[in-house]
Amino acid sequence: MIHQHIIKSTIKAIDTLYGVVVEEKTVSVQKTRKEFTGDFTLVVFPFLKYSKKQPDTTAKEIGTFLSVEIPLIERFNIINGFLNLELKDAYWIQFLMTEGQNQSFGTPIIKNPITYVVEYSSPNTNKPLHLGHIRNNLLGQSVSEILAFSGHKVFRVNLVNDRGIHICKSMLAWQKWSHENQESDKGMKGDHLAGKYYVMFENEYRKQIEDLKNKGKSEDQAKEEAPLINEARELLRLWEDKDIATRSLWQKMNDMVFKGFDVTYEKLGISFDKTYYESETYLEGKKIVENGLKSGIFYQKPDNSVWIDLTTDGLDEKLLLRADGTSVYITQDLGTAFQRYDDYKADKYLYVVGNEQNYHFDILKQILLKLKSPVAGNLFHLSYGMVELPDGKMKSREGKVVDADDLIEEMFFTAKKQTESLGKIEGFSENEANALFHKLSMGALKYFILKVDPKKNMVFNPEESIDFNGNTGPFIQYAYVRIMSIVRKTENTEISKSYDFSKLNMNHNEKSLLKLIYSFPEIIQDAAETLSPALLANYLYDLAKEFNQYYHECPIIKEAQVEKAALRLHISVFCAGILKKGMALLGIEMPDKM
Repeated sequence: MIHQHIIKSTIKAIDTLYGVVVEEKTVSVQKTRKEFTGDFTLVVFPFLKYSKKQPDTTAKEIGTFLSVEIPLIERFNIINGFLNLELKDAYWIQFLMTEGQNQSFGTPIIKNPITYVVEYSSPNTNKPLHLGHIRNNLLGQSVSEILAFSGHKVFRVNLVNDRGIHICKSMLAWQKWSHENQESDKGMKGDHLAGKYYVMFENEYRKQIEDLKNKGKSEDQAKEEAPLINEARELLRLWEDKDIATRSLWQKMNDMVFKGFDVTYEKLGISFDKTYYESETYLEGKKIVENGLKSGIFYQKPDNSVWIDLTTDGLDEKLLLRADGTSVYITQDLGTAFQRYDDYKADKYLYVVGNEQNYHFDILKQILLKLKSPVAGNLFHLSYGMVELPDGKMKSREGKVVDADDLIEEMFFTAKKQTESLGKIEGFSENEANALFHKLSMGALKYFILKVDPKKNMVFNPEESIDFNGNTGPFIQYAYVRIMSIVRKTENTEISKSYDFSKLNMNHNEKSLLKLIYSFPEIIQDAAETLSPALLANYLYDLAKEFNQYYHECPIIKEAQVEKAALRLHISVFCAGILKKGMALLGIEMPDKM
């Protein structure tokens, strides 16, 4: 790529002009900002200490050297010590003809590919997937795709939280009240059914807490002494003791929840290489805790609960086993970490988990360090912000959540309404129309969530997400459809043939679009390094927006000069390939027509 050629030639220029060999990392070559003339900009300031001259003088000397060293440089200009290099049209035409046919264009050349294990989804089996889970799944899947596309080995894993006090709450509510709800439960999706009983438990639990508070108990005392929570704790103890009746109910409820999850995953296009279950990994975690207790890393309190003191590490004391011997959430996280190392011996372990768990992962990492686990130094928490609706936060305990299945259905009908109102399905069969609505609705949902930096909180607005004129998935999809329409209209015409473009001049719009396409590999590399699909998503929006400008300024079918029309068609097809490839890394399908 030409910017690497510029970097190497700049190193040669500094050596030749000033007698100093500089490191490659000191040479900064950037895309020239739109308000200035040029293709690439060299930052000259790091070299002033070698030239002992003013910025503009230094830039002129380097620019003159580069113009001789790189014949593809047409001219250069200098603005406040920044050297703007403008390339000849021949370079961009050569780039188009070489990389436009290259199916692997955009794949970064990684010297040392590594193995990643990426954990995402991590649902509880006491409720259906909701909007927060959607962001988690889409982030995990897209990060995995980007890393794999970049040349790394990636294993996608899920950890299902299928045991614990929260699961026992749903089970207890089922035992108490399912016989009263047989009619209303009929036909309900399994994960929704479990969620229904979890909310029932929480509602009754709150009533008991209020009753105890009215009798003089404090809030904390009431929460501890409420009969329901003690029944749930006893159910957890029976589960860990492998009581047959308890395990049978647990398996029955889990099976129906898993079936429900699978339906939602399929709608979202989410998949995993392996699924771990907390009901299996917690046992390994308990062994690790017992061994840590023997070696003095952990300690036991008089009530037999097991803890670790991390106060000297700037953290807190952390419970690892309750007094009754039952495990807590971090117990299974320890077991899972050790088991994954045995399974994969990976270089990096990514946990895609919301930012409310930041402290939890600080503790997990410290415990793994004290246990001398090889995972400790390679654990990375991909912490993401919360998703809210325009009217506020979600509360799963109160049943006030945006259910994933409901949202997917709402997005479908919103896409249908918008598309029909714009007249974009003329001549479509019912199946073709529904396939289009699905692609547009999923494109809208996924893009709207992934375009936001993972670290930031966000507000999801279904209506805004499906706007064909904004920074949305459908806007990008429609740009792609436009190109496919041009391809169909020019098929088997003179325009679709290959020509020698080397003698053609390029206008600003043609060159501007090619320059943006050129930056695709760099965007992929940055997205992989920062684990941020948002970089790719917003690049694709910029590319689609640039194409729309190009589409209006550079006619293809109506262009009188056939070679020029063919050149523009080649550029459009190249752009379409990048849009499709990039959106696929976000998990978004592109329709061919609308």
